[in-house]
Amino acid sequence: MAQVAVSDNLKLDINYRQILSISLPISFAMLVPQFNYLINSFFLARLGPGFLGAAGITGVYYLIFSVVGFGLNNGLQALISRRAGQDRLQDIGSLFVQSIYLTLGISVFGILLTYLIAPMILQKVIDPELYQQADSFLKIRIFGLPFLYLYQMRNALMVGTNQSKLLIWGTLAETLSNVFLDYALIFGHFGFPRLGFNGAAWASISAEFIGMMSMYFIIHWKGLGKRFRLFADMSFKPEQMKLLFTQSSPLVLQYAISIISWEFFFILISHHGRLALDISQFMRLMMGFFGVIIWAFAATSTTMVSNIIGQGLQDRVVQLINRIAGLSFGITISILLILQFFPATLLGFIQDQPEFVREGIPVFRIVCFGIALMSVSSVWLNSVIGTGNTKVNLLIEFITIIAYSIYIYLVLSYWKLPITWGWASEILYWLSMLSMSFWYIRSGRWKGTMV
Repeated sequence: MAQVAVSDNLKLDINYRQILSISLPISFAMLVPQFNYLINSFFLARLGPGFLGAAGITGVYYLIFSVVGFGLNNGLQALISRRAGQDRLQDIGSLFVQSIYLTLGISVFGILLTYLIAPMILQKVIDPELYQQADSFLKIRIFGLPFLYLYQMRNALMVGTNQSKLLIWGTLAETLSNVFLDYALIFGHFGFPRLGFNGAAWASISAEFIGMMSMYFIIHWKGLGKRFRLFADMSFKPEQMKLLFTQSSPLVLQYAISIISWEFFFILISHHGRLALDISQFMRLMMGFFGVIIWAFAATSTTMVSNIIGQGLQDRVVQLINRIAGLSFGITISILLILQFFPATLLGFIQDQPEFVREGIPVFRIVCFGIALMSVSSVWLNSVIGTGNTKVNLLIEFITIIAYSIYIYLVLSYWKLPITWGWASEILYWLSMLSMSFWYIRSGRWKGTMV
């Protein structure tokens, strides 16, 4: 068995090299599935009008559950990073095991909810022509949830213990299998049945299982299981479960509220017609692409802030955040400026229809501005997670979502303005997030929080 050739010292340094050594592998690991999602959308768009929009509705629904795992992932990541900074490596494996128990329980709940309650809700809020497609798809897709959650927990372990470079291999395994199976099952190639829209669901489930198994093989092969005593004690530990739940539940609620509002946004957009829904799905894809860069730096801020606080370096937290936010903004804005020269080409890649391109360009400009704000805001917001006071994250999200939901309802439903005005809500959203998280970190109220 190959062993990890590093020392047991997991304390991090506050410099650009350390930031990039953590964030770049995370970014690559996130880029590959986003590329896969783009290919998936490209395949579905070839099935005909409306399929891309249906993918947007079902994708956001599944995203609600995936961000529950993401919240648990971030809570676990902050705890593992804090233990690494405190040199308490013996606690890492036990926390990891408790996270597995918790996520498997939640995945069962998600499956039951999708079968018993979701159809009644979807039937009332979306176009009847889209309902049958969405309901059938989701009842297949939801069975990927336990694989996804176990996959996300390994993210927390890798990033929290400064092993983010290992994320790449599991991600590649998942993505390559997903692209192949998408093509095979949607269109019926290589001897596979032609399943159309539902083929994308079966492909995603299979790919999540392959990605999960690949990562757990890598954990075993690299000796991480032995190093962190991951499965040495499989007993249920109420005190650690309580700590994990206490740290993660505000984040779970925060992300769930955010994505539910995102689903509300897409429902309002769907009332403007299929063209508006297809354009908005492209904008979601674009935000997902930039999220690869931005959320990699955001995840880096969570783990590094928690780690240096564990080392007792609270006075250097703001300096660290400024460096991470500067890198995130610099890289993001450089790409955005280049894209301003050929938005029509990007839109035409998804749907080569003049109306789609013409109506999509002004929305594209607004979304670019929102992404620039997101690149800084996400780093400051995730730094609050690193301080250990996750209830503040929930409060920030709650205040922001109230303003966001009122805005999109008035603009898209009450005044029925063009969707360009609806997408301007991203500017409101990220400015609100940035101002409150910036104030909290600068105030120093987080100092002394114990986790």
